[in-house]
Amino acid sequence: MARQSPARPNSARELLFGDLWEFDPAPESAPAHIEPHYGLFINGRFVAAKSRRRIDSISPRNGAKLAEISEAKAADVDAAYQAAANAFKSWSKIPGRDRSKFLFRIARLLQDRAREFAVAETLDGGKPIRESRDFDLPMAAAHFFYHAGWADKLDHVVPGRRLAPLGVVGQVIPWNFPLLMLAWKIAPALATGNTVVIKPAETTSITALKFASILQDAGLPPGVVNIVTGGPETGALVVNHPLAAKIAFTGSTEVGKMIQHSLAGSGKKLSLELGGKAANIVFEDAPLDQAVEGVINGIFFNQGHVCCAGSRLLVQEGIATTFTARLKRRMATLRVGDPLDKNTDVGAINSLAQLKKIQELVQSGIDDGTVMHQHTCKLPKKGFYFPPTLFTGVSMSQRIASEEIFGPVLSILTFRTSEEAIEKANNTRFGLSAGVWTDKGSRILMMASRLKAGVVWANTYHQFDPASPFGGYKESGFGREGGKHGLIEYSQLV
Repeated sequence: MARQSPARPNSARELLFGDLWEFDPAPESAPAHIEPHYGLFINGRFVAAKSRRRIDSISPRNGAKLAEISEAKAADVDAAYQAAANAFKSWSKIPGRDRSKFLFRIARLLQDRAREFAVAETLDGGKPIRESRDFDLPMAAAHFFYHAGWADKLDHVVPGRRLAPLGVVGQVIPWNFPLLMLAWKIAPALATGNTVVIKPAETTSITALKFASILQDAGLPPGVVNIVTGGPETGALVVNHPLAAKIAFTGSTEVGKMIQHSLAGSGKKLSLELGGKAANIVFEDAPLDQAVEGVINGIFFNQGHVCCAGSRLLVQEGIATTFTARLKRRMATLRVGDPLDKNTDVGAINSLAQLKKIQELVQSGIDDGTVMHQHTCKLPKKGFYFPPTLFTGVSMSQRIASEEIFGPVLSILTFRTSEEAIEKANNTRFGLSAGVWTDKGSRILMMASRLKAGVVWANTYHQFDPASPFGGYKESGFGREGGKHGLIEYSQLV
């Protein structure tokens, strides 16, 4: 039976579970079917990189090597673009209903192999298996299903206009949602009749390369989708290739600025989904228990490796002490550890480099005199892990309140009025997302209209749907992914 803490004046009684028992390990046992090394996927088949150079793919779970991936150089990227350009001649002309059949087939194959892909995603990226299994895979399949439904209805997206394909699309995706970001980018591109050259992140390329086998099983014509792997140099080659009609990039703001600069005057269409420093705003009249869960999910989902993570908590002064105490109690129940364990809530940091960045920014918060509270948990001895962390006494001028940490770190600020909350929430160079927690519908509508963010969630957080466009403002980028808006990004209106 759970013990209760001693009664304290004016204090709610607490049930304490953490010290009473340990959960038995519940590791996911499905095989990931990861090959020892992968080539490049060009023109419908795997080929060796001309440089013969390979990069180790390291699992953040334990620091062990999972596989070797090929490093594409200029000749490889050019071969991928040539294959995509040749495939475009026929792919762009087949009826939309036939393109939709391929997309439906891809979605069903993803569903059929969801358990295998979820394990591979967790091993390669470090996110808890529950998230890979219950979010990444279903959502990736959903994007292919959704865009399959649009492929034969492109004449109805914009009244009086028709959507025509652009040509070959170059795409570069990040390491935090490797398979899902691939689906976000490939599905609308294919639905609108484009062909693709895509580069996954060098630290998380395995599920993208496994996805190539799904394309083969689906019978997708050779060259329609080409996958090249490598580091930043390979990404630059994809972005700057002369055959690219459009570039779609998701990643850091710094790299996004470089891409925008390099493409200026080129005539290439461009969409950027970059960094964020979202404000999660909790008013006094909010449903507090629900808000606590939303704040926890907003920052600790995928270890905080989310561009739209609610990394700044703005809480109204009247409830700041109570709400922070509830957050700390809820944080104490989070299980940090092996991402393959189905009991794990917070998994591994994606890479050693990202772990060092998180540690450096957390130390800056300590040096600035803010009060840090960390989840007191035992971290695995092998791999890259960081405990859930929150800071109180934070001011807007500090780095932890202005820079994207991209880790499980929450900065807590307070406000008195709606005007102050809006001022603080908008006082950032980013504009990707925000959250509002209140019982008043009128306040939700007012806040949503005045917050400078591409997505504003009301009494929830991290809710996504393929039919809902996603994207940012300011230094969070431009363009939208998902919904009809996302289809337009991959088309020309005729």
